[in-house]
Amino acid sequence: MNEKTLEILEFHKIINTLSGFALTEEGKRELAKLAPSTNKVQIEMQLDEVTEAVRILEKSSSVPIHSLDGLETVLSGMNKGVPLRVDQLMKLFYFLEECRKLKTFMKDKIYAAPRVATYVASIQELPQLAEAISTCIRQGRVDDYASKELQRIRKQLSIQEERLKNKVQSLLKSPKYKSCLQESIVSTRQGRYVIPVKKEHRGKVRGEVLDMSGSGATLYIEPEELRAQQEQLMFIKMEEEKEVERILWELTGLSEEHEPQLKLAVETMIYYDVLFAKAKYSRSIGAIAPAINESQRILLKNAVHPLLGAGAVPLNFSIGHDYHALLITGPNTGGKTVTLKTVGLLTLMAQCGLHIPSGPGSEISIFQQILLDIGDGQNLQQNLSTFSSHITNIIGILKETNDRTLVLLDELGSGTDPGEGMGLATVILEQLYEKGATLLATTHFSEIKAFAEEREGFVNGSMEFDLESLKPTYRLIVGKGGESQAFSIAWKLGMHPELIQKAHRITYGAEQEYSVPFTDPASISDMEKQIIVNKYKKRNHAKKEASREKLFEKGDNVRVSSTGEFGVVYEGPDENGHYMVQVKGTKQSISHKRLDLHIRASELYPEGYDFDIIFNSKENRKKSKLMSRKYVEGLTIEHEE
Repeated sequence: MNEKTLEILEFHKIINTLSGFALTEEGKRELAKLAPSTNKVQIEMQLDEVTEAVRILEKSSSVPIHSLDGLETVLSGMNKGVPLRVDQLMKLFYFLEECRKLKTFMKDKIYAAPRVATYVASIQELPQLAEAISTCIRQGRVDDYASKELQRIRKQLSIQEERLKNKVQSLLKSPKYKSCLQESIVSTRQGRYVIPVKKEHRGKVRGEVLDMSGSGATLYIEPEELRAQQEQLMFIKMEEEKEVERILWELTGLSEEHEPQLKLAVETMIYYDVLFAKAKYSRSIGAIAPAINESQRILLKNAVHPLLGAGAVPLNFSIGHDYHALLITGPNTGGKTVTLKTVGLLTLMAQCGLHIPSGPGSEISIFQQILLDIGDGQNLQQNLSTFSSHITNIIGILKETNDRTLVLLDELGSGTDPGEGMGLATVILEQLYEKGATLLATTHFSEIKAFAEEREGFVNGSMEFDLESLKPTYRLIVGKGGESQAFSIAWKLGMHPELIQKAHRITYGAEQEYSVPFTDPASISDMEKQIIVNKYKKRNHAKKEASREKLFEKGDNVRVSSTGEFGVVYEGPDENGHYMVQVKGTKQSISHKRLDLHIRASELYPEGYDFDIIFNSKENRKKSKLMSRKYVEGLTIEHEE
């Protein structure tokens, strides 16, 4: 899957949240590698596993998953010619205990989760190894009873230490050394008992100096009388260490014999950790397993974006049944982009084997790739404008798209001249549809609504807007293109109806009645209304006169700025400053503001040129010539309005 797609749809945030439910570091690493699959059987199996795991959690929220802390190091240290240490063997023992508990836990879950409960069969309990470790190691050390030899050595060691302590105590109380001592305290240095002697009395105590205080005033001396007994003690300790190492080697060998079973048990434990992390995440967002198809059908019932939480407005969305392209129009902040991201992200999640926050009956199709253009995409390093970056991205999408591609386009055609942007948007949509893509796009161009209505396979959609609260509801309405709410909002906020009617006429070239402002009809008196109307008429009188000024003559070649097409002026202007222009054989009423002079008629045609040749049909010209000579009964000339 395209890495940019994962980034823009914020899939990493889903993974981060999901990883928080894992108990093992190994499980977190596995979840970080989660990627969409295109194998239908595999996806359905993964979704079924999560469903079973959810059922288990509904019965028991605590599943005995071992944390595996340091166990990976223990297993990697096997068969390296080094015995396992006491702490490593204990980690192995605790793991075996958790494996035993997990197997016991899963025994009565076979009916609720027949698939998931059987995975535990791959874990061997290894009771002999567990018993050997628990017998030989206790309280963080090799136990005295780990072997008869170690028991004998430790008993002998205890006796020898007791004798040595008694000997040291007698020396401290002896008149021979009492005056020489700095204090009557026994301490050890280098594992041997010493007495603290004042520096000035060094010559009175026979023995070896093993250490000195920081100030140099005290010498720690091993008296000559203790040497033989201390040598005997050190010898016994060496025997003890040798026997402990032998026992550790024995336990290590027993562990290494079961290394394959231990590694398989660890892998199974990690798999369970990943699975139950998915199940816990599913429960946290109220998710379900969608049906999976390969027919490019997506059906979302009461779906929500998983990162928006419980306050998100549910999305009901369908595509791939009667149409494969949905165009959503409407104002900003209405939820168009969230709709795109929700569809894309839930598709990604399902293809990763994750439940999606949607209602029962939802369906997700498998796509080989999800290609998108969402966000302003401005590239400052390459000095690309927003529009250039969008087009560069879309060119790549056009190259990669096939009939198993989900394409998500946000604000298609924006960032440039409206006429050219609309033209580009139309051809891009047509090309993507011809390549078989499942297509979801948002745009500000209301003209594209007409394109979607006429084109087979396309359907219009819009984000609902509540005029009562003047806020978007974030609900998607399929089958109806979005309408501009500017005039309705202005009307509701109290702008005078005549002003709005004028704006509507300028924008759409048609009349629309608006009544007294919706908000508070009583708040504006009749006198105030008349003052507003009079001010409006006075202020716009000059503008009307300017619009009636003859800017173009009949026959002038002009360019229509909104479409880029060229035409010839037929007549005008009318009271609103509109000219009748013949474009591609059709006469259109166009505002003078949208016309740019290209070539004057005086430069194109000789004086006295008959413009009927341009504006009238050959048949009508013949009729006109005949009628100028004589009356012909039943002969009429029809002029195009």
